[in-house]
Amino acid sequence: MPAGHPTGHGRSTRLGPRAQRRAERRRRLHRTLLGSAAVVALAATAYAVVPLDDASSASDSVAAPPAGTPGAASGTPGPDPAASTAPPSASAGSAAPGGPSADASKPGGAGGGPAAGKTPQSGPGTFAVSSRSGQPQGKGAARKWRIEVEEGSGVDADTAAQSVEKILGDPRGWIKDPAYGFQLVGAGQPVDFTVKIATPTTTDRLCEVVTPELIGETNCRAGHTVVVNLKRWLEGSPQFKGAVEEYRALIVNHEVGHELGRDHETCPGPGKPAPAMMQQIKGLLGCTANAWPFDGNGTYLSGPPVP
Repeated sequence: MPAGHPTGHGRSTRLGPRAQRRAERRRRLHRTLLGSAAVVALAATAYAVVPLDDASSASDSVAAPPAGTPGAASGTPGPDPAASTAPPSASAGSAAPGGPSADASKPGGAGGGPAAGKTPQSGPGTFAVSSRSGQPQGKGAARKWRIEVEEGSGVDADTAAQSVEKILGDPRGWIKDPAYGFQLVGAGQPVDFTVKIATPTTTDRLCEVVTPELIGETNCRAGHTVVVNLKRWLEGSPQFKGAVEEYRALIVNHEVGHELGRDHETCPGPGKPAPAMMQQIKGLLGCTANAWPFDGNGTYLSGPPVP
C-alpha cells in the first residue's frame, strides 16, 4: 500500500450533521465529568493538609481585631495594618488647640522644654502637693502652710517643703519675733497660706506681672499664695552675692513677710545689710545682700519704708 493513503474499505468516514452534534455533546459531557473529578480530588487534598478548625482559627486571628480596638465590638474593620507603617503626614505633629507644639519636649522647643542645665520657662500650670507635715515653729500662733510645685519643673515637692520649713524655722527668720509661728501641713489640710514653686510663665500669670523688666524674673505674693519663681529658686539672682540656698531664704522671707503684713523697705545706708523686705532683685543701692529679717544677735535688719 502506497504510503500516505488512508486505510478503509472504500466507505466514506464523513459524519452527517446529526451525528456530529451527538459526538460534540459526548465530548462536552466527558470534559465535564473529568473537571468534576479533579475538583473533588483537590478538595480532599486540601482537607487533609489543613483541617477545618485550624483554618478557622487562622482566619479569626487576622479578621477579628483584639478586644478594645476600633471595630472589635461593632464588627467594623479595624485599622489597616499597612497604615501603621506609612510615614506621618506633615500635620501629624500638630498640637491640639491650647497644647504645646510638636517640638515642645525637645531642648529649647517652643513649649518651654529645658535645654541641658536650663530652667523650664513654662509648664502645665498644675501642681503637685507635698505630703510632708511638721511641728509648730515659733512662739506665736502657728500659721499653717503647705507647698505645691508645678509639675514638670523637676523639683520634688517634699524636698522643697523640707527646705522652706527649715527657712521658716531659722532663728534669724520671722519666728525670732514672738508674735509669729508657722506649721507645715500636708495635702488636704486647711492652711493659712500656700507656697507655690512655679515656672516663670506660670509665675507671671499668677502674679499678673506686666512690668517688662520683671517678666519671667520675679516672685510675688498673690492673695494668700506665696509664688516662688522656679528660675529664682534654681539659679538665684545676679544681684545676690551668695549661695542659691541663701537666695531661696530671701525669697521665702520676703514674700512670707508680705503675708505677715510687712511692706517694702529700702537700703538703710552704704555697706549695711539689705533688709529682707527690700526688693534686692532691683539692685542693692549700696547695701550688701542679705536673706534674713534678723541678724545673729536678734536685731531686726530694717530700712526706710518705701513710699
